[in-house]
Amino acid sequence: MMHETNLDDLLAANRGKDRYEAPDFYGIDDLLTEEQKLIRDSVRDWVKKDLSPIIEYYAQRAEFPHHIIKGLAEAGAFGPQLPAEYGCGGLDYTTYGLIMQELERCDSGIRSTASVQGSLVMYPIYKFGSEEQKRKYLPKLAKGEWMGCFGLTEPDHGSNPGGMVTNYREDGDDVILNGAKMWISNAPFADVAVVWAKNEQGKIRGIIVERGMEGFSTPETHNKWSLRASATGELVFNDVRVPKSHILPGVEGLKGPLTCLNSARYGISWGALGAAMDCYDTARRYSMQREQFGRPIGGFQLQQKKLAEMLTEITKAQLVVWRLGQLMDAGKATPAQISLAKRNNVEIALEIAREARQMLGGMGITGEYPIMRHMMNLESVVTYEGTHDIHLLILGHEITGLNAFV
Repeated sequence: MMHETNLDDLLAANRGKDRYEAPDFYGIDDLLTEEQKLIRDSVRDWVKKDLSPIIEYYAQRAEFPHHIIKGLAEAGAFGPQLPAEYGCGGLDYTTYGLIMQELERCDSGIRSTASVQGSLVMYPIYKFGSEEQKRKYLPKLAKGEWMGCFGLTEPDHGSNPGGMVTNYREDGDDVILNGAKMWISNAPFADVAVVWAKNEQGKIRGIIVERGMEGFSTPETHNKWSLRASATGELVFNDVRVPKSHILPGVEGLKGPLTCLNSARYGISWGALGAAMDCYDTARRYSMQREQFGRPIGGFQLQQKKLAEMLTEITKAQLVVWRLGQLMDAGKATPAQISLAKRNNVEIALEIAREARQMLGGMGITGEYPIMRHMMNLESVVTYEGTHDIHLLILGHEITGLNAFV
C-alpha cells in the first residue's frame, strides 16, 4: 500500500487533469430531477477530485485503492436504492444508475466494487433476509465499515449456475459448507460473503458467511489484464461451520441469485454508458488538439464520422437507461428489458472504446489517456453477470417463448 505522503503527492500532481464533460445531445438532463442532478454532480466532483488522479497508478499496479472505500460510502455508492431505515440512501433507481455511471466513467473496476456491495450483497440481505440480518449487516455495509462479496460463479459453472456443486449439510444448529466460487469481485478483502449453495435436497439457498469462520479462505486472483484496479479472488469452503441463522429465509432456488443479478445488471447498463461517454469525450477533445497535415484531425471526414456515430449510440443508450430507470422505480422492469440494456450498452461502449483508441493512434494505448484501460475493463463487463450471448438468448426467449438454453 502506498504511503500517505506519496498518495498526497499523487493527488496533488494529477488533480485538475480530469476535464471530462458529459455529452447530452438530446437534453436528457431535462428529464432528471434537481435532486438526481445534484447527487450525480456531487459524485462526479468526488471522482474528479479523489479518484481520477490516482486510478491509473493503481490500475498499472493491479492494486485496489482501499483508501477510497470511505469516499465511496460518503458519496452514497453502497446501496443507494435501499431504504434509509437501514442506513442506506433511500433513493430512486435512476439516481442509483447515475451514481454507477459516474463511477464507471472513471473505471469499471471501481463501479464493480460498488455494484457488488449494493446489488449483490446488500440487496439480497434486504430482499430475502430476516429483520435481524438486515439490522446487523446493512448499516455497516452502507457505511463501508464492512465490505461484501457475492458467491455464485464456480470454476466449472458460469452461465449454468444451476449446476453448482457448492453444498451444505445440516449439523444441529449449524450447517457445514463445502465447495468453491471463482471470479469473485471484492473477495480478497470482503468481511462478509453472500454465498449460494445447495442443501441436501438439492435446493439452492443463500448463506451469509463471515471472514474468520474456520475453513473459509479467499485467495486472490492475479495476472489480470482487465479490472486491474478491482480486487478479484476465490471463495473456498472447507467444512465451514455456519449458524443456521445466517441462511437467508426469504428465497429458495435460482430466483434468489438471479433477482440480485437483475439489480446489478441494471447498474451495469448505466456504468458501461459512463465508460462510453468518457471515451467519446476524450476522443473529441483530442481530435480538436491533435494536428496532422496542418490542421486538427477533427476536421477530417473519417474522424467526424467516428465521433458522430459514437454520439448517436451514446444518445440512444442514454434514453434506454433513463426509461429503464422509470420502469425499475415503478416495479415494472422485466429481466428481458434489463438484459437488453446491459447487452446493448456494453456492446456500444466496447465499440466506442475501440474507435476512440484508433482516433488517438499510438497515444491511445498509453496511460496518459483512459481509453485502453476502459477497453480492457469492458472485456470483462461484456462477460460477467450474464455474457453477451446469454443476454441475447434471454431476449430470444422473451420474443419467441421458446427456450434455447436446453
